[in-house]
Amino acid sequence: MHIPFLDLARLHQPIRSQLDEACRRVMDSGRFVMGAELEAFESEFAAFSEVRHCVGVGNGLEALHLLLRAYDIGLGDEVIVPSNTFIATWLAVDQCGATPVPVEPDRATHNIDPSLIEQAITPRTRAIMPVHLYGQPADMDSINEVALRHGLIVIEDAAQAQGARYKGRRVGSLGNAAGTSFYPGKNLGALGDGGAVLSNDDAIVNKVRRLRNYGSAFKYQHELAGFNSRLDELQAAFLREKLKCLDEWNDRRRKIAATYSTLLQGADLALPLVPSYAEAVWHLFVVRSRVRDKLKAYLEQVGVSTVIHYPIAPHRQACYATRDFGQLPVAEQLANEVLSLPMSPDLYSDEMSHVVSSVWGFNGGR
Repeated sequence: MHIPFLDLARLHQPIRSQLDEACRRVMDSGRFVMGAELEAFESEFAAFSEVRHCVGVGNGLEALHLLLRAYDIGLGDEVIVPSNTFIATWLAVDQCGATPVPVEPDRATHNIDPSLIEQAITPRTRAIMPVHLYGQPADMDSINEVALRHGLIVIEDAAQAQGARYKGRRVGSLGNAAGTSFYPGKNLGALGDGGAVLSNDDAIVNKVRRLRNYGSAFKYQHELAGFNSRLDELQAAFLREKLKCLDEWNDRRRKIAATYSTLLQGADLALPLVPSYAEAVWHLFVVRSRVRDKLKAYLEQVGVSTVIHYPIAPHRQACYATRDFGQLPVAEQLANEVLSLPMSPDLYSDEMSHVVSSVWGFNGGR
């Protein structure tokens, strides 16, 4: 048996006719950029995320970058970021000329540790950018309390957590603003690249709308030195159809995660911990193993596909080789130990059983 890590073709098959119809709508409209599908999706995803505004953009990195620009964060400023995250979080800060300042994660949740944020704040700090990693909300009340004391902006990186809740509230509604990604593998994924900004701040949203469109609110009038970062009509149409399925798909992910967590108890692994305040959506099911590479190789041999999220911590990437971010041992430990097991709403029960038995088979064979 071969268990794919994620099979998007299989996931899309039950809604193939809806996706085909979405494509036909766009083709028949003759409008492919900044049209009715985008406007409708922005309204629908804003309502889903429990905020007033959504702005569709080119991808998740650009969502974060444009938000930082909208807040006039740039050269000489610092933005606090998790040391354990996908590099896009850091790159968004770099792209506006500011400096990412990493803070280590909580070892149990892998999310940024709020108790360590305050000591990283300097007179140049302008914002905190927590990531809801693997689909699990960060501890936003604690983060917001620190931000309030120091007059800082909080921008959520919600790329992995569409639909997750923190104390009953949707991610994307928990800070000043949020950026998210619709990369195909996300819980809400396009059939190509895409992203969005979420916020209740009218002024910031209006500025992002101009920044994404060459700095223009009206054609050929450019108030800002903007960019070209627009969620196209076709992707917006696909996302509208997939949004209708998102809560159901997230519920399935929760059931799969619960099965893994129950059946892997006692295995030689560190299993994910979900705090009581979080309703995770399990973009990833990430375990830790001191012999991660051997475990991964064994699982591949028995047909279980896995992925490492992420094998190199951001501060160890070649693009940051000339910069000193200090010692970040927790991020490095996680990079050496984490392993993501197959996770998808359409994972079959026999496939889950094979994953679980294979993990136990590795433990028994050592």
